[in-house]
Amino acid sequence: MMISTKGRYAIRVMTELAGHDSDERIPLKDIAASQNISLKYLESIMSLLVKNNLVDGVSGKGGGYRLLRPADKYSLLEILKVTEGDVEPVSCTAMEGGECDRLGKCPTYPVWKELSDLITDFLGNKTLYDLMGEEK
Repeated sequence: MMISTKGRYAIRVMTELAGHDSDERIPLKDIAASQNISLKYLESIMSLLVKNNLVDGVSGKGGGYRLLRPADKYSLLEILKVTEGDVEPVSCTAMEGGECDRLGKCPTYPVWKELSDLITDFLGNKTLYDLMGEEK
């Protein structure tokens, strides 16, 4: 599994927003400048985050973006599921609504399942607050 640039940037941006007051809206151009992300690419990320109710965005004068919840209420898993779709290491652990047809015969499945559980537990228990460092 490799986390995409979009996923990494989304976590960086949301961590930055977490460092501001909850009622303060941060303009997109300010986020782009501080994170060194192109405005166009950042727009696509923010659109995705707004659509999935992770951040709130307002256009125009006095507009910008802010988190909808406290930083400790956002897991990295939640954010990455929005940007990546899933965080499974292999396709057989990502099958929704059905199991792999080789489940009982595949000697490697237990390894992939254990890895999947480790990734899910790790990312599910890490929050934006954990990443904030001295900004807490």
